[in-house]
Amino acid sequence: MPTYDYRCSTNGRVLEVSHRMSESLSTWGELCRQAGVETGDTPAEAPVERLATGGTIISSSSRGSGAAPMPPCGSGGCCAGGVCPMH
Repeated sequence: MPTYDYRCSTNGRVLEVSHRMSESLSTWGELCRQAGVETGDTPAEAPVERLATGGTIISSSSRGSGAAPMPPCGSGGCCAGGVCPMH
């Protein structure tokens, strides 16, 4: 599931949460519930905005080994005189 950063305009805090791409959070109360934290002194109805970040997606295939797979070399050989900088 992708992770997203949200900022509360009332208290200035930024929290990172995971949720479906089709979901969106709009209040501090929703954000805190999703993140598993207390709202504190900030009203639950305070607005939040999702920040423009790259996001992170964790798939079941990338969790096992801890190492990311190497991308395949392009069709046309390596650009460094036959020496692939990826290996």
